[in-house]
Amino acid sequence: MPNITAVLARVVVPDLDAAIPLYQALSGATEVQRFTFADVELASIGPFLLLSGPHAVRYNNRVATLLVNDLGPVIRDITEAGGDILDGPNPAPNGVRLIARNPDGAVFEYIETR
Repeated sequence: MPNITAVLARVVVPDLDAAIPLYQALSGATEVQRFTFADVELASIGPFLLLSGPHAVRYNNRVATLLVNDLGPVIRDITEAGGDILDGPNPAPNGVRLIARNPDGAVFEYIETR
């Protein structure tokens, strides 16, 4: 069974309320999960994770958010490959969060959702 259960495209938007209808239409999703993290407003809509607010751009360096069953194998695989754990694991509004940089320089956010 694969550990990664979903990949969310991260999109920084200037106005969360104005952006939500487009991303609902694009994804066909009717459900919108809104929450805050630090000083950032977020909305999860289908395969999209929208970020908004004056501090949202500081999170724009992540390639994507990956939802996983277990962070243990993620940590092992990244460190064995020569990557770095940049932050976490830490509790977050939607699970346990980890930020990691792969050896190629790509930075991903991982959320353990189990």
